[in-house]
Amino acid sequence: MTPIDTADELRSLLGEPNERAVNKERTRLLDIDRDWLAASPFCVLATSDADGRLDASPKGDPAGSLVHVIDDTTIAIAERPGNKRADGYLNVLANPYVGLIFVIPGRSDTLRINGRAQLVRDADFFDAMSVRDKRPILAMVVEIEQIFFHCAKAFLRSGLWEHETWAPDARIPRRAVIAKTFENAPGTIEELDAYYGEAYTKGLY
Repeated sequence: MTPIDTADELRSLLGEPNERAVNKERTRLLDIDRDWLAASPFCVLATSDADGRLDASPKGDPAGSLVHVIDDTTIAIAERPGNKRADGYLNVLANPYVGLIFVIPGRSDTLRINGRAQLVRDADFFDAMSVRDKRPILAMVVEIEQIFFHCAKAFLRSGLWEHETWAPDARIPRRAVIAKTFENAPGTIEELDAYYGEAYTKGLY
Protein backbone atom coordinates (compact mmCIF):
# COMPACT_ATOMS: atom_id res chain seq x y z
CA MET A 1 0.00 0.00 0.00
CA THR A 2 1.09 3.56 -0.69
CA PRO A 3 -0.25 5.74 2.11
CA ILE A 4 -1.47 9.33 1.83
CA ASP A 5 -0.17 11.31 4.80
CA THR A 6 -0.78 14.98 4.04
CA ALA A 7 -3.53 17.22 2.76
CA ASP A 8 -1.26 18.26 -0.13
CA GLU A 9 -0.89 14.64 -1.23
CA LEU A 10 -4.64 14.17 -1.05
CA ARG A 11 -5.32 17.30 -3.08
CA SER A 12 -2.76 16.27 -5.68
CA LEU A 13 -4.88 13.19 -6.33
CA LEU A 14 -8.39 14.59 -5.94
CA GLY A 15 -7.90 18.17 -7.07
CA GLU A 16 -9.72 21.15 -5.58
CA PRO A 17 -13.52 21.26 -5.20
CA ASN A 18 -15.28 23.50 -7.66
CA GLU A 19 -17.01 26.71 -6.59
CA ARG A 20 -20.45 25.10 -6.70
CA ALA A 21 -19.41 22.36 -4.27
CA VAL A 22 -17.79 24.80 -1.86
CA ASN A 23 -20.57 27.39 -1.85
CA LYS A 24 -23.53 25.06 -1.36
CA GLU A 25 -23.08 24.88 2.41
CA ARG A 26 -25.65 26.67 4.58
CA THR A 27 -26.31 27.06 8.32
CA ARG A 28 -30.11 27.44 8.34
CA LEU A 29 -32.96 25.34 7.03
CA LEU A 30 -34.73 26.46 3.88
CA ASP A 31 -38.26 25.40 2.94
CA ILE A 32 -36.76 22.75 0.62
CA ASP A 33 -34.82 21.30 3.57
CA ARG A 34 -37.97 21.14 5.69
CA ASP A 35 -39.78 19.39 2.84
CA TRP A 36 -36.92 16.92 2.46
CA LEU A 37 -36.85 16.09 6.17
CA ALA A 38 -40.62 15.59 6.15
CA ALA A 39 -40.30 13.17 3.22
CA SER A 40 -37.34 11.19 4.60
CA PRO A 41 -38.04 7.96 6.52
CA PHE A 42 -34.39 7.03 7.02
CA CYS A 43 -31.08 8.56 8.04
CA VAL A 44 -27.62 7.52 9.16
CA LEU A 45 -26.22 9.10 12.32
CA ALA A 46 -22.44 9.39 12.65
CA THR A 47 -20.91 10.04 16.08
CA SER A 48 -17.49 9.91 17.73
CA ASP A 49 -16.43 9.25 21.29
CA ALA A 50 -13.96 11.40 23.21
CA ASP A 51 -11.03 9.47 21.73
CA GLY A 52 -12.22 9.77 18.13
CA ARG A 53 -13.61 6.24 17.75
CA LEU A 54 -16.54 6.39 15.35
CA ASP A 55 -19.99 4.88 15.13
CA ALA A 56 -22.58 5.04 12.34
CA SER A 57 -26.13 4.08 13.23
CA PRO A 58 -29.29 3.88 11.08
CA LYS A 59 -32.48 5.60 12.22
CA GLY A 60 -35.86 5.01 10.65
CA ASP A 61 -39.50 6.01 11.08
CA PRO A 62 -42.44 6.71 8.78
CA ALA A 63 -41.83 9.82 6.70
CA GLY A 64 -42.94 12.82 8.71
CA SER A 65 -42.17 11.17 12.05
CA LEU A 66 -38.39 10.71 11.88
CA VAL A 67 -37.50 14.40 12.23
CA HIS A 68 -39.15 17.23 14.11
CA VAL A 69 -38.11 20.71 13.00
CA ILE A 70 -37.90 22.95 16.06
CA ASP A 71 -36.76 26.07 14.21
CA ASP A 72 -34.54 27.12 11.30
CA THR A 73 -31.38 25.94 13.05
CA THR A 74 -32.60 23.06 15.24
CA ILE A 75 -34.04 19.61 14.58
CA ALA A 76 -34.85 16.59 16.73
CA ILE A 77 -34.58 12.87 15.94
CA ALA A 78 -36.77 10.39 17.81
CA GLU A 79 -35.46 7.27 19.49
CA ARG A 80 -37.62 4.12 19.48
CA PRO A 81 -37.26 0.68 21.15
CA GLY A 82 -34.08 -1.08 20.03
CA ASN A 83 -31.23 -3.25 21.25
CA LYS A 84 -30.28 -0.74 23.99
CA ARG A 85 -26.60 -0.64 23.02
CA ALA A 86 -26.88 3.16 22.62
CA ASP A 87 -23.43 3.37 21.01
CA GLY A 88 -24.15 6.65 19.23
CA TYR A 89 -25.92 8.24 22.18
CA LEU A 90 -23.10 7.36 24.56
CA ASN A 91 -20.78 9.04 22.06
CA VAL A 92 -22.96 12.17 22.06
CA LEU A 93 -22.59 12.39 25.84
CA ALA A 94 -18.81 12.40 25.40
CA ASN A 95 -18.57 14.39 22.16
CA PRO A 96 -21.61 16.34 20.94
CA TYR A 97 -20.63 16.66 17.27
CA VAL A 98 -22.77 14.56 14.91
CA GLY A 99 -23.24 14.04 11.19
CA LEU A 100 -26.52 13.00 9.55
CA ILE A 101 -27.41 11.84 6.04
CA PHE A 102 -31.12 11.87 5.19
CA VAL A 103 -32.37 9.55 2.45
CA ILE A 104 -35.60 9.53 0.44
CA PRO A 105 -36.25 6.12 -1.19
CA GLY A 106 -35.75 6.32 -4.93
CA ARG A 107 -33.80 9.58 -4.76
CA SER A 108 -30.08 9.40 -5.47
CA ASP A 109 -29.21 12.75 -3.89
CA THR A 110 -29.22 13.12 -0.10
CA LEU A 111 -29.40 15.87 2.51
CA ARG A 112 -26.53 16.20 4.97
CA ILE A 113 -26.63 17.96 8.33
CA ASN A 114 -23.70 18.40 10.71
CA GLY A 115 -23.94 20.00 14.12
CA ARG A 116 -23.93 19.70 17.89
CA ALA A 117 -26.34 17.34 19.63
CA GLN A 118 -27.83 16.86 23.06
CA LEU A 119 -30.15 14.18 24.39
CA VAL A 120 -33.48 15.06 26.00
CA ARG A 121 -35.81 12.75 27.89
CA ASP A 122 -38.92 14.87 27.31
CA ALA A 123 -40.01 18.00 25.45
CA ASP A 124 -43.20 19.67 24.32
CA PHE A 125 -42.72 18.29 20.79
CA PHE A 126 -42.67 14.61 21.86
CA ASP A 127 -46.40 14.25 21.24
CA ALA A 128 -45.92 15.47 17.66
CA MET A 129 -43.33 12.70 17.13
CA SER A 130 -45.59 9.90 18.35
CA VAL A 131 -46.01 6.84 16.13
CA ARG A 132 -48.78 4.31 16.80
CA ASP A 133 -49.63 6.43 19.85
CA LYS A 134 -46.15 5.84 21.29
CA ARG A 135 -44.04 8.86 22.20
CA PRO A 136 -40.25 8.72 21.66
CA ILE A 137 -38.15 7.13 24.38
CA LEU A 138 -35.86 10.13 24.07
CA ALA A 139 -34.87 12.57 21.37
CA MET A 140 -31.58 13.85 20.03
CA VAL A 141 -31.74 17.60 19.48
CA VAL A 142 -29.25 18.87 16.87
CA GLU A 143 -28.12 22.48 16.55
CA ILE A 144 -27.31 22.81 12.85
CA GLU A 145 -23.87 24.11 11.94
CA GLN A 146 -23.71 22.91 8.34
CA ILE A 147 -26.34 21.74 5.86
CA PHE A 148 -26.12 20.90 2.18
CA PHE A 149 -27.38 18.54 -0.49
CA HIS A 150 -25.00 15.76 -1.52
CA CYS A 151 -24.63 14.67 -5.13
CA ALA A 152 -26.06 11.40 -6.46
CA LYS A 153 -22.91 9.68 -7.71
CA ALA A 154 -22.54 7.14 -4.88
CA PHE A 155 -26.13 5.95 -5.31
CA LEU A 156 -25.79 5.89 -9.08
CA ARG A 157 -22.55 3.90 -8.95
CA SER A 158 -24.05 1.39 -6.54
CA GLY A 159 -27.34 1.04 -8.41
CA LEU A 160 -29.01 1.08 -5.01
CA TRP A 161 -32.53 1.81 -6.23
CA GLU A 162 -32.35 -0.43 -9.33
CA HIS A 163 -34.50 -3.44 -8.51
CA GLU A 164 -32.58 -5.74 -10.81
CA THR A 165 -29.50 -5.31 -8.59
CA TRP A 166 -31.34 -6.39 -5.45
CA ALA A 167 -30.27 -9.79 -4.15
CA PRO A 168 -30.89 -9.80 -0.38
CA ASP A 169 -30.24 -13.53 -0.04
CA ALA A 170 -27.24 -13.81 -2.38
CA ARG A 171 -24.51 -15.74 -0.55
CA ILE A 172 -25.64 -14.26 2.78
CA PRO A 173 -27.50 -16.44 5.30
CA ARG A 174 -30.78 -15.21 6.73
CA ARG A 175 -30.84 -13.14 9.92
CA ALA A 176 -31.67 -16.05 12.23
CA VAL A 177 -28.65 -18.02 10.99
CA ILE A 178 -26.36 -15.03 11.44
CA ALA A 179 -27.63 -14.54 14.99
CA LYS A 180 -27.15 -18.20 15.90
CA THR A 181 -23.81 -18.74 14.17
CA PHE A 182 -21.98 -15.49 14.78
CA GLU A 183 -23.70 -13.83 17.75
CA ASN A 184 -24.24 -16.80 20.09
CA ALA A 185 -27.96 -16.05 20.21
CA PRO A 186 -29.94 -18.40 22.49
CA GLY A 187 -32.66 -20.61 21.05
CA THR A 188 -32.98 -22.79 17.99
CA ILE A 189 -32.86 -21.61 14.39
CA GLU A 190 -36.62 -22.15 14.22
CA GLU A 191 -37.17 -20.01 17.31
CA LEU A 192 -34.92 -17.29 15.91
CA ASP A 193 -36.74 -17.41 12.56
CA ALA A 194 -39.97 -16.80 14.47
CA TYR A 195 -38.37 -13.98 16.48
CA TYR A 196 -37.06 -12.18 13.39
CA GLY A 197 -40.28 -12.81 11.46
CA GLU A 198 -43.72 -11.31 11.94
CA ALA A 199 -43.28 -11.05 15.71
CA TYR A 200 -40.26 -8.77 15.24
CA THR A 201 -42.34 -6.06 13.65
CA LYS A 202 -44.67 -5.97 16.64
CA GLY A 203 -41.92 -4.52 18.81
CA LEU A 204 -41.04 -1.56 16.61
CA TYR A 205 -42.84 0.91 18.87
